[in-house]
Amino acid sequence: MKIAIVGRKPDTVNYVRYVKSCGHTPVVTVDPQELTRCQCMLLPGGGDITPAFFGEKNHGSRNIDTELDILQLKSLEYCVENRMPVLGICKGLQVINVGLGGSLCQDMPTAYIHRYENGDQYHDSIIQKDSWLFRLYGRDAKINSAHHQSIRTLGDGLTAVQHCPLDGCIEAVAHAELPILGVQWHPERLDPSHTTVEGKKVMDYFLSLCQR
Repeated sequence: MKIAIVGRKPDTVNYVRYVKSCGHTPVVTVDPQELTRCQCMLLPGGGDITPAFFGEKNHGSRNIDTELDILQLKSLEYCVENRMPVLGICKGLQVINVGLGGSLCQDMPTAYIHRYENGDQYHDSIIQKDSWLFRLYGRDAKINSAHHQSIRTLGDGLTAVQHCPLDGCIEAVAHAELPILGVQWHPERLDPSHTTVEGKKVMDYFLSLCQR
């Protein structure tokens, strides 16, 4: 199965490895046209989204790549129109949220809990019962964080299915009707010395959506 990773090649090495480890073929591209030869799409982590795309001026966003934002949002639009499965990771989750009309907190007051500091930070999370993540991990999961932004208002059709109990930060979402999933954390690079959560389970579940 071919999985489109919509991002720049130097920034997608971990995601390529993640897809290959599950026995599938990654197609790294910034061309939305490439989606026509793939079965699903992964939106990877990265810098912050251009605030204008959710109706705000810059109040703390950084490492912005507006050209990439446009291409990722166009790719998401294609997937929505064609009901193609989408998995968003970190920034990818935020692209999904913004693309569906939601907004972001540009610099969380509790960013110290989540931001990258000489590596990912690990913290507990609570998973909503009967959600897709609950079926994978149960009620509680220790996850990794490397972000300073978060979802403020949810995009159309999205439901929050995981939260950080320390500040209420939304850690994962699912769409009510479309095969669209997103996690704020990084299943592609979990450190087994910090958590028992297996990131491969997220990819395996996502791929099951691609095969339907």
